[in-house]
Order: sequence, then structure tokens, then C-alpha cells
Amino acid sequence: MKRTTEKNLMVFSGRAHPGLAAEVAEELGSGLVPTQAYDFANGEIYVRFEESVRGSDAFVIQSHTSPINEWIMEQLIMVDALKRASAKRITVVLPFYGYARQDKKHRGREPISARLMADLFKTAGANRLICVDLHTSQIQGFFDGPVDHLMALPILSDYVARKYGDQQLAVVSPDAGRIKVAEQWSARLGGAPLAFIHKTRDIDRPNETVANRVVGEVKGRVCILVDDMIDTAGTITKAADALYAEGAAGVVIAATHAILSGPAVDRLKNCQASEVIVTNTLPIAEERRFDKLTELSIAPLISRAIREVFEDGSVTSLFEGRA
Repeated sequence: MKRTTEKNLMVFSGRAHPGLAAEVAEELGSGLVPTQAYDFANGEIYVRFEESVRGSDAFVIQSHTSPINEWIMEQLIMVDALKRASAKRITVVLPFYGYARQDKKHRGREPISARLMADLFKTAGANRLICVDLHTSQIQGFFDGPVDHLMALPILSDYVARKYGDQQLAVVSPDAGRIKVAEQWSARLGGAPLAFIHKTRDIDRPNETVANRVVGEVKGRVCILVDDMIDTAGTITKAADALYAEGAAGVVIAATHAILSGPAVDRLKNCQASEVIVTNTLPIAEERRFDKLTELSIAPLISRAIREVFEDGSVTSLFEGRA
């Protein structure tokens, strides 16, 4: 007996960032699958999908925002529910990959939590991951299966080029480790010169750095300070101050993930940068928004990637062969 079945794309959302998931589903022209999700009195999470998912190509969107462990667990439970309901292929969409900064051991007796995350999703039943701007590219190798690593660079750089392209620019990396990304920014901004901040970090004090000096020519230029995430904003605001001290004409901060923990908003409000450009990979509460903040949507990029995966196309083609 032979039967040719049609592929069926279904998009699922956890409760962490439903706005982004709804935007992605709208871009794809499909709705979100109705899902029942709630917490028991002791904090356990319950999830049930209200439509049949048998044989579907399932895409489970969840951004790991605070409380991060709760949303990771919810996404794992969603994947398990899909596997047990006979979904044909399960793709986990991670606009922000939790624990990505714990990707290696700095000292003995430390975990590599980013690898543990990949193992958890594989064990739960995920066949594929779609991520946006991982903290380090090596995390792709932690998951035993295909990983599509999307970059917010085209969205952020196109905005910067439109708004600041008529000025003398310099692309600045907040540390030496992100020079490769800064080089890609430079290429998209007409070959703007590169600089980076030489900094030191005390491994015993998380979220604290010291900006030592600027390496590169920034005097009289509008500096585009690029990073993958803004957590407490200590690193990025100290870098902005260091650039002004070296004679920069202006500083614009551009980052993919706006974590904005603790004192981040106050630091960004009070720093000398004229604009802070981020994407909506993470939800930003209304009280955490401020005048200098510009939020760009990552939904068109994620939806295009999902379409390419569903249609067996090329995700790499979205980034001129670089992804």
C-alpha cells in the first residue's frame, strides 16, 4: 500500500514571548496551534496541544527570558508532548539560547552548561535547532543534528546604514573576541574602519569588566559599538565611555539580545551613547523601555528560515553563503 502525504507545517509557542511567535506565524501565513499550558500549585508545568500534530513538521518557538529555567523546562515539555503525539519532525526555535555563555570551562570543576542544554533538547526529541546569534559559534557542534545559526546582522546593519550611512563611521567590538563579527559589520557598512576595546575580566566576579583602552582609530567618527547581548550593560557602557574619551564624535550601540538585567536600563539611559538598537529576540517589559531604545523585529528572519527548512531550501542563502 502506497500513500503520498502532504507536508504540514505547524507553529507552536511557549508562554515566554508569545508576541514574537505570533508575528512569526503571521509572516508564515499560518496561525499558532492552540495550546493549553499552566502551572500546578507546586510549580510543575502542564502542556497539551488542542489539535492533532501527527505527521506534522513542528516548529516550537520559545525565547529563554527570565525566569529562564522555567521557560527552558516548558519548551522541553512541549517537545516531549510533540514526540509522543507522533510529530514527524520537531524543530526547536531558540531566538535566545539560554546558558550560551557557559560554553567552555574557565577553571576546574565547572560545567559546560551550553552543551547540557543541547543534550536536553536532543533527549526530549528535537531533530533540529534554529538559533539567533549564539554567543559563540561552537555551540552549533554541541547538538547532534542540524543547527541553523541565524544572524541579526543584516537587520541591524541595514538600519544603521540608512540612519548613519552619510557620516564617518567606525565599527567597534567591545572585546577582541568579537572582531570577526565586527569585520562583517564593516563589510556591510562600506568598509568602515575597525577598532576594539581591550578589556580585562575577573572570573570570580560575573558581569564585571574593566575597559582598559581603545585599539584602533575612532577620533571624529561615529562609532557603532556591536555585541551579541546586553545583560547588565556594564561592558557596553564602559566601552562607550572609553570611546568618547578617545575623541569619538558619537556612539551608537547595536546588539541582538536585550536581556537588560538589573541596572542595565539606568546605565544605558545615563551613558553617552545616542541610541541603543536591539531586536525583539527577548521580550522587553514596558517599564524597561527608554527613549534611546530602538527595537527591530527579528520575526521576518525567523519566518524565512522556517520556510526554508520546511521547503527543504537553503538557510545559508539568507546570509550570502555565510551561515
